Amino acid sequence: HLMEKKEFIEAKYQERYTIIEENGKPQNLIAEHLLRTKSVVPKVGFMMVGLGGNNGTTVMTGILANKKNLTWETKRGDAHANYYGSFTQCVTTKVGMKVKKQQDGSMIIEDVFLPIKDLLPMVNPNDLVVGGWDINDLDMYNAAIRAKVLEPSLIHQLKEDLMQIKPLPGVFNLDYVASNQADRANNLKRGTTKELIAQLQDDIKTFKARHNLGKIVVLWTANTERYYNKDIETLEELEKLIADNASLPPSVLYGIAALKEKCIFLNGSPQNTVHPAMIKLAAKEGVQIAGADFKSGQTKYKTAMGDFLVGSGMRLGSVVSYNHLGNNDGKNLSEPHTFRSKEKSKGSVLDDCLKSNKLLYPEGKDKIDHTVVIKYCPFVGDSKRALDEYNSEIFLEGCNTIVSYNICEDSLLAAPIMIDLCIMAELLSRITIDEKPIGPVLSYLSYFFKAPVTNHHEYVINSLSKQKEILTALLKACAGYVPVSYTHLTLPTILLVQISVVAVSLKKKE
Repeated sequence: HLMEKKEFIEAKYQERYTIIEENGKPQNLIAEHLLRTKSVVPKVGFMMVGLGGNNGTTVMTGILANKKNLTWETKRGDAHANYYGSFTQCVTTKVGMKVKKQQDGSMIIEDVFLPIKDLLPMVNPNDLVVGGWDINDLDMYNAAIRAKVLEPSLIHQLKEDLMQIKPLPGVFNLDYVASNQADRANNLKRGTTKELIAQLQDDIKTFKARHNLGKIVVLWTANTERYYNKDIETLEELEKLIADNASLPPSVLYGIAALKEKCIFLNGSPQNTVHPAMIKLAAKEGVQIAGADFKSGQTKYKTAMGDFLVGSGMRLGSVVSYNHLGNNDGKNLSEPHTFRSKEKSKGSVLDDCLKSNKLLYPEGKDKIDHTVVIKYCPFVGDSKRALDEYNSEIFLEGCNTIVSYNICEDSLLAAPIMIDLCIMAELLSRITIDEKPIGPVLSYLSYFFKAPVTNHHEYVINSLSKQKEILTALLKACAGYVPVSYTHLTLPTILLVQISVVAVSLKKKE
C-alpha cells in the first residue's frame, strides 16, 4: 500500500522471512512494516576531506561538466558529460511486469524497469554544493591539472570556475600517513586536538550558512591512514582522549566535528575511523555514519567473481591480486604501515562467500590463499593496472584458472561512487522504518564499501549481488513496489488475466 502526502511518502510493507529452528525445520514468518520517506529534498552540501586530491578534483570537475552539459575534444572524438558508473544515475531495477499486445494480436509478458533515481525523491548531483578541505593549497584548476586524470580540453573550459574554488586548511598528522606526504602539506590548521575539532566545526557552520544548506554530508577521501592502535569503545574514552590532547588520526577529528554539527559522516578509506565510540556519538547526535573504503574496481570485480565461482559449485582455492599505480594514493601506500590498512580491507571481501557453502568449505578446509600486492609506479599516474588470478578446484580434482587484467583511471571509477554515497546517505537519512530512523550506521550503503561497517558487527555482507539486492529492495519497498519474486509461478495467471481484461476492453469499444 502506498500513500503520498505532501510531507512524506508512506508505504506499508509485508516482509516475509524464514527462521531455521535448532531442529533444522523452517519457520516462515511475516512482519508488517511502515516505511516513510520525507518528500522534500533539502539543499545538500558535499564537503570532501581531500578536496584537492585526484578523487576530489574529479568529482568537482565532473559535477560542473554535467551541470554545464559540456562537450570536449579527445583523440577518440568528442566526449560528452555523463554520470556513467553511478548507481543512482545510470542503474535501473525491475519493478514488475506488464502484458503487451503485439501487432498480430498475441500477448507477451515484459519486465518493467525504472531508474534508481526515479524510485524516490533524491538530490540531483548537479545541485550538490561542493567544498571541503585539503592539506595542499592549490586551487581546483591547478589541482585538476596536477592530477592528470581528466582531459586538459575539459579542464580548460572550467578554468574560471575551478580557480575560484580553494580548499580550506586541513588537519595533518604525519604519524598516520606515509612520510612522503610531508612535502605536500602547506595548508594546515594548528592547535590542540580539541582546538582542531572546534576549527573544523566552525568550517562546517560557515559553509552551511554561506550556502543556506539544509544538510551536509562530510566524506573522507583523503589518504589511507595507518590503523589506530585500538578501538575507542566509549564516548567517555573518546572525550578523555580529546581532553588529554592525544594524537588521534585526522579522520577521527573530521568525523567528530561532522557528527557534532549534525552532518552525515562517510569514511572512504580503509583505516578504522568508525570506532564504536564514533557510532555512539552518531547515535547521540541523531545522525548517520558509514564506511569503510570505496569499493570501485578490483574489489568490486572480486566479490562478483566470488559469487560466480562458488555459486557455480567450483571450489575457489586461491586469489592473487596485484596492482600498481602512480598517483598520490599509490605513493602513500608505498610504506608498510599505511599499506596494511588497505591489505586488511581488501583481504576480507570473500569471507561471507566462503561461509555460505559448507559443502565446498567445511570446517578445517574453510580458508583460501588470498594475496594482495600494491606497488607504486609513478609513470602510470592515476591509470591503475590490476591483475587478478583466480584458481578453482573443479570436477575430479581438475583446476580452473581465470586471469583478469584491468586498466582504468582509478579516480574515474571512484568519483561516481562518491557522488552516489552522498546522494544515498542523504536519502536514507529521510527514511524511517516503523517510525525509527535508519542507523546510526548506514548498513544499506555496504554496496559501496570494501569493508562495510554495520549496526550488527557479527553480521556483515560482502557479496556484491546481495548488497545490491538489499539496497534496491529497500528503495522499492519504500516506493510501494513489492520486491521482485523470481519464482515466476504467476506468469500464466498474469497472462490469462490480462488477456481477459483486454478482451473485455475491446468488446466495450465495439
